[in-house]
Amino acid sequence: MKIVRDLESARSLLIGHAAVEFAVASPSVKQRIRQIFDEDITPDEAVRRILSEVRSRGDHALLDFGRKIDGIGLAQLEVTKGEISESYKKVDKELVSALRLAADRVQVFHQTQRKKLGLDFVEDGMGFIASAMERVGVYIPGGRAYYPSTVLMTVIPAKVAGVPEVIIATPPAPDGTVPAPTLVAADIAKVSRVFKVGGAQAIAALAYGTKSIPKVDKICGPGNIFVILAKKQVYGTVALDGLHGPTETVIIADDSANPVFCAADLLAQAEHDEMATAILITTSSRLADEVSEEIKRQLAKLERRIIAKQSLEQNGAIVVVTNIDEAIQLVNLYAPEHLCLMVKNSRSYLDRIRHAGGIFIGAPEAIGDYTAGPSHVMPTGRTARFSSPLSVLDFLKVSILIDLGDKDLRSLGPASATIARAEGLIAHAVSVEKRLEQLGK
Repeated sequence: MKIVRDLESARSLLIGHAAVEFAVASPSVKQRIRQIFDEDITPDEAVRRILSEVRSRGDHALLDFGRKIDGIGLAQLEVTKGEISESYKKVDKELVSALRLAADRVQVFHQTQRKKLGLDFVEDGMGFIASAMERVGVYIPGGRAYYPSTVLMTVIPAKVAGVPEVIIATPPAPDGTVPAPTLVAADIAKVSRVFKVGGAQAIAALAYGTKSIPKVDKICGPGNIFVILAKKQVYGTVALDGLHGPTETVIIADDSANPVFCAADLLAQAEHDEMATAILITTSSRLADEVSEEIKRQLAKLERRIIAKQSLEQNGAIVVVTNIDEAIQLVNLYAPEHLCLMVKNSRSYLDRIRHAGGIFIGAPEAIGDYTAGPSHVMPTGRTARFSSPLSVLDFLKVSILIDLGDKDLRSLGPASATIARAEGLIAHAVSVEKRLEQLGK
């Protein structure tokens, strides 16, 4: 893991970690596209074709792509109630209990957020009326892996916001089933329906609707290059939660930080995948060296050490700065998904941190991934400069209410008519003036 010891090199390093260019295909992705389409086309074009097929052929296209892309022949797309019930028998009771604890924490946090926000108000005849979306689709990566925590972190905020129907699309395993932990989490979160479909075709089905899968108002959830490109291409037809790239963590640490904890937190991020980013920024050269050595010791014992090692070698770094001011400058430049503060008087720096998806003090970021309460769906690729973690706000929309009486019309009407006539919109002016004439009688 490289150690950078001057500020300008650190700036260059972090600027280099710009938003991921999803359209850039790896050799393995290019090979997969060639296998599916029998020609060399870009990921963008591959996704465009998939979207077009699903839009025109619906369920038939979904089943065809399931066979062609995943090698799975399904009799039906929707998970049955019986499959969900059976999933509890396949999951350890300790995991079920942990998922219920996490679900309770996530629900309480977002219920509190909804109550505190107080979006509904009417004052002097004007205000906001907040209402939830009707139907939301959540994409959960799957296949051989499973992510029950992502089910809870996306579905529960939507349900708390008041969305009456939340559906999940997730790739089935090679045997045509959805991993049992995913189904248990979906049941705990009170998901309406679950569908066995993944990739760009799942995004197409959620965006356009098919005979089996209803069209949604918003699509949430992470995914691979094809999922992200599909989300980009359907934006406008539906709303999106964001385009989530590889995960990121930055730790700011001083000489009071525990090198064992620093190393463990960096490795926790690096084990996600080879493209994950884990960076330590520290004011202590001693800590930098100790963390570097500790990473080597802990890495040797990890099951996912090959993935973590590649991540740290390609994207990780330890940056040594002169003071905390420089560290905060670098953080605001990078706008990380996760920021962990391992410094004395951590809270005194909060008002200076402008760009970070989540800020962690004391507890490790991994607690935030599972049981703290806020959603772990956070902005990546420097999008924390202009976007926020998933919350109830993502599933609410506001209608403006204007309920003015005669007194207000007399006060505001003449100015409205004057502006309308200046803009050449005479009918606008007349619609006001006729009411003023009526009031004058």
